Amino acid sequence: MLDLKYLFAHRELVAAQLLARKQSIDLSELFALDAQRKSVQHSGDALRNQQNQASQVIAERKRTKEDASDLLAAMKNIAAQIKQSELDCAQIEFQLTQLALGLPNLLDDSVPRGATADDNRLMRTHGTPRTFDFPIRDHVDLGDSLGLLDFERAGKMSGARFVIYRGAGARLERALINFMLDLQTREHGYTEFQPPLLVNAAAMTGTGQLPKFEEDLFKTTNGWYLIPTAEVPLTNMHAGEILSADQLPMRAAAYTPCFRSEAGSYGKDTRGLIRQHQFNKVELVSLAHPDHSFEELERMTGCAETILQRLELPYRVVQLCSGDIGFSAAKTYDLEVWLPGQNAYREISSCSNCTDFQARRANIRFRDAEKKVRFVHTLNGSGLAVGRTLVAILENYQQADGSITIPAALQPYFDHTAQIAP
Repeated sequence: MLDLKYLFAHRELVAAQLLARKQSIDLSELFALDAQRKSVQHSGDALRNQQNQASQVIAERKRTKEDASDLLAAMKNIAAQIKQSELDCAQIEFQLTQLALGLPNLLDDSVPRGATADDNRLMRTHGTPRTFDFPIRDHVDLGDSLGLLDFERAGKMSGARFVIYRGAGARLERALINFMLDLQTREHGYTEFQPPLLVNAAAMTGTGQLPKFEEDLFKTTNGWYLIPTAEVPLTNMHAGEILSADQLPMRAAAYTPCFRSEAGSYGKDTRGLIRQHQFNKVELVSLAHPDHSFEELERMTGCAETILQRLELPYRVVQLCSGDIGFSAAKTYDLEVWLPGQNAYREISSCSNCTDFQARRANIRFRDAEKKVRFVHTLNGSGLAVGRTLVAILENYQQADGSITIPAALQPYFDHTAQIAP
């Protein structure tokens, strides 16, 4: 959530940021409520001043044994007005907070301005897409012919956008999870967690999924939500806490299934594993000192890149423009892996610095060297989306005979098998 004091002091800047994000949000109601709040607070202060003055006069009359019944009656009326003023102020504060929860984070100055993904900034590429001397097949055809993926039987049980991993397909998915977790925990210093898959509304609000994106979530009948990413529980582990500066950065990693309704993606990526209601992901989260959070973003992005480098998959890094960046993010890098079956780069990881936006919502703070209590900066990134990594391996490592070569880095996690054969 944005700092309301900052927002009201920098109205034009916030309006310009919303315009850059292509957000049609009218701030006039927010500003009107702020003016109303100030008016109510001013009236309340005046009433409290009257109350204090009357109290002094009553005390003096009691001392001199004069009648104070008229003032006592007036005091009751003033007290009632003060109580109503406080209730009115609390209601306005609630309305302000609800409106503020719908506002996105402020963008870092380095974010390129643009409307769509076409305006994202290419930062670097790694590896060269393979040249094939036989017809390229996509992961759906490969998964079907090798008996790795079963969309039809998953559809009978669950509907569209679900899959059953079978045999070597299930083993490959599990091998990728273990490989990713081992690399991030053993080499990059992340602590592994196994968080809950169900969280309450407060946790979803803390990381920015609620209230704006409720239609993208799966909600149970008793009010819990299935997590769309492990970012939610990993970030909210420290909600309401005050950490010490020497605990930062705190780096967490977790494998979890993720659940998304994909409400706004009708007709998009209906074939295969790219956009599923349930998918596996290894998530990275950092709680960082505000002075070093952008350094932490560069580090986190590098940690995610290492997975693709070890698997020898071609990819590129792009910085998202203002019109393509996520709601909670101040700056984001996407890793896009090359998929021969689509003849395109597709997102496989998104690494974001959310600055103090989530920390304000979840009230995650730290005490700095001067003993001042400040909000931490939160960061999150995919390290990586497991299903999409499996897609990249099937398509990039396919052979003319229909087999799949297992990347060398993954073979120790696959019983040292070098190939998935037809």
